[in-house]
Amino acid sequence: MVRYAFWRFLLTDSMRIDILCLFPETFDSPLNQSIIKRAREQGLVNIAIHDIRDYTRDKHHTADDYPYGGGPGMVLKPEPVFEAVEAVKQQLGVSEVPIILLTPQGRLFSQSVAQELALHPHLMLICGHYEGLDERVCEHLATDEISIGDYVLSGGELAALVVVDAIVRLMPGVLGSQDSAISDSHSNGLLEYPQYTRPQAYRGWSVPSILLSGNHGEIAQWRRRQAILRTARRRPDLLEKGNICEEERKWMLENLLNPK
Repeated sequence: MVRYAFWRFLLTDSMRIDILCLFPETFDSPLNQSIIKRAREQGLVNIAIHDIRDYTRDKHHTADDYPYGGGPGMVLKPEPVFEAVEAVKQQLGVSEVPIILLTPQGRLFSQSVAQELALHPHLMLICGHYEGLDERVCEHLATDEISIGDYVLSGGELAALVVVDAIVRLMPGVLGSQDSAISDSHSNGLLEYPQYTRPQAYRGWSVPSILLSGNHGEIAQWRRRQAILRTARRRPDLLEKGNICEEERKWMLENLLNPK
């Protein structure tokens, strides 16, 4: 299971996330729906969107330019990005804050990375675009680089939304039950066990009888074993993260070889 120490060390009452991007409208609907909307309304998280173009100095608000050395596409200029970050920090009266660049070249985002980032009371996310950003942003401004997967998006705005959603739902008070985040897929290194709800029988398919037994110990064991089995079948690469004991491993192998 996720170490409850994670929650114990998450001491801040609220969190602030500043997002710097070229297309602020991308965030209008996602940040005003469902769990994130509720977290914002409750004051658990403050999310501010900043248009990098507001920090350009020419009348056309030019934020990109051709790459030195030639090549296709455009590169995001360093000046507006640096000045946007500096202006936000000055406005908030902060000097040190994690500055995360969303880029396909960053470290791979995961549930453990989300838990790591959720420990910070303040984050700044920079959304790359076009062919990328001037390397000086990566070398001298960003403190971390994150990728949400081995593919390329048109820009970092969608990646930022993924990161924000994963972080916000970890904060105490955001979900209806703290156990919801703890039992999610990947939270304990395994995929989540199968879930069922009413009706008890549908089109001849019935809910496993163990879930109707009222025996919480046996239900917990069933869920744990089902999570192990599902992970073995769908994502065997994750098994080493699941802290599987020898007895569980033996049961898993038997059920993989002799599926019911």
